[in-house]
Amino acid sequence: MNAASVDSLAEVTVYGHWICPFATRVEFALAQRAIAHDQVNVPPTAARPKGFVVPDEFVAHSPKLEIPLVRIGREWLADSIPILEWMESRFDENPLLPDTEPERALVRDRMRWVDEHLFPSMIGVYYQVESQRIAAAAAALSDAFGEIAQWLEDGEWLAGEQLTLVEAVALPVYVRLEGLRRLGFRHQLPSNVEAHRDRCSQLVGWPAVAWTDDHVDEFVGRFEKFRERRRLS
Repeated sequence: MNAASVDSLAEVTVYGHWICPFATRVEFALAQRAIAHDQVNVPPTAARPKGFVVPDEFVAHSPKLEIPLVRIGREWLADSIPILEWMESRFDENPLLPDTEPERALVRDRMRWVDEHLFPSMIGVYYQVESQRIAAAAAALSDAFGEIAQWLEDGEWLAGEQLTLVEAVALPVYVRLEGLRRLGFRHQLPSNVEAHRDRCSQLVGWPAVAWTDDHVDEFVGRFEKFRERRRLS
């Protein structure tokens, strides 16, 4: 057997939770690439119910005790973007990295940008408490979508004409958009970003991470309670 064949048969386990956007990245990529895997439900620290017992192997292999954590065979890795790149090196099925180095460089540059700009503004929307700060975070998120709209001028996907890891990294923002709107994001998406979100919702990996109305309600309720506690403290 060649190396690729061995890797294709490797056992894969992902430790994550639907409410964690970083775990969503990995779950989407696994589903989109049709990589069979087991799932172990481990909520992020802030969402762990009282008395939740974290698996011993998770404690042993997650340096920050946070999700996502992935096992492939006997190897372990934490942190979403390194995991996405690792899976590209280990599995041949339905790759999300282009073949050429210039295209790969663009994908990696845009993954970093999403991680440094889109995600912090998204997280700011639901972790801010005061109305002015929520509005500022929402404006920053709108600006980030404006930058993404510029990328989409060059093709239907975030790094050109094909689906890549940039979609996997950015997709959690689309998944929780309705919740973000209820928590203070009032801006309209650029039309090509709306179209891109619609294309993403048609991908085979989308159902694995899409939220139900109950998910949205739980997400919004959690942060409404968080804000109320902070205001009263």
